[in-house]
Amino acid sequence: MASATLESAFTTGDLRPLPGEAVDLLRELGAPPRLAAHLRAVHDVAGRLTEWLAREYPAIGFDRQAVLFGAATHDIGKARHREELSGPGSAHERDGYRLLLDRDVPERLARFARTHASWAADDIRLEDLLVSLADKVWKGKRVADLEQLVIDRLAGGAGQEPWEAFMALDEELGRLADGADERLAFQASFPVTG
Repeated sequence: MASATLESAFTTGDLRPLPGEAVDLLRELGAPPRLAAHLRAVHDVAGRLTEWLAREYPAIGFDRQAVLFGAATHDIGKARHREELSGPGSAHERDGYRLLLDRDVPERLARFARTHASWAADDIRLEDLLVSLADKVWKGKRVADLEQLVIDRLAGGAGQEPWEAFMALDEELGRLADGADERLAFQASFPVTG
């Protein structure tokens, strides 16, 4: 049975709810409430980012549901590596990926647990970049090399000049970053321990 604090992380505030499958996994793992709050914040930003992308770049095909699931589970390995909730570490990436695969999550969805911090790898897709981007901008952080990879995909897919895609993405990321303080406060209101 999940703690009342964990359940509160799933329902409190104005952030969009996590997908039911992600909620079930977090309950099963007895995830720390702070992890659930973090995943909700990143998932909310990913939702807003993918809505913008679908509206502004309709010719660019991407799997929106995969991005949303990836944002909702990208750090699930921190349920096993709780020290990485408040400190550095990357063991959660490999172990989160394995954890999802062991629970019959398809590889196309489980991959975000291992790719969200390695956007420069050769096999990275637009969906991976969007999860990585949401995982940065939710707290107002801007990462130039990550953004450039997204800009290149947008410009190439829409037949735009890179500066046009830069201007559009920069404006949207600025809007998303504006809510960072509220999201950070939301996450911080939940404990690292269960």
